[in-house]
Amino acid sequence: MTNKVSEKSGINPAARRRARHYGMQALYQWQMTKTALGEIELQFLADYDFTKTDVEYFHDIIHTIPANLAELESAFVPFLDRSIDDLDPIELALLRLGSYELVKRIDIPYKVSINEAVALAKKFGATDGHKYINGVLDKLAREVRVIEIDADKSRN
Repeated sequence: MTNKVSEKSGINPAARRRARHYGMQALYQWQMTKTALGEIELQFLADYDFTKTDVEYFHDIIHTIPANLAELESAFVPFLDRSIDDLDPIELALLRLGSYELVKRIDIPYKVSINEAVALAKKFGATDGHKYINGVLDKLAREVRVIEIDADKSRN
């Protein structure tokens, strides 16, 4: 894996990956404690080394997702096989993060959004939680990223 900046997007993939990692943890903390987002952000910036992290994207994750919670949850809830209240807190944070990227960040390829959420689920979630995250986000992508998915199919 490389830490180089992607020539296509101007984004350092490793820095963005770390932003998602910390962002998911911050969202989890917010869900569990209801601590103010600004306080959580300051805590993370003080407690972790953000020198190789996309700090702007971390900020965006932890402030934009809670601000758009109803819209993001309504996007993925139809694909759940259980009540949103029955989701594991890690799965909920990851579905919110993945949905945010799929719905609001069309600059991020849908495959990247899904793969990153699955990788975080493998690291932090329950044993087979990554399969659940993959399934829900894949179904959501098929609804909100139709043009991108069709373009991928036509290339193959």
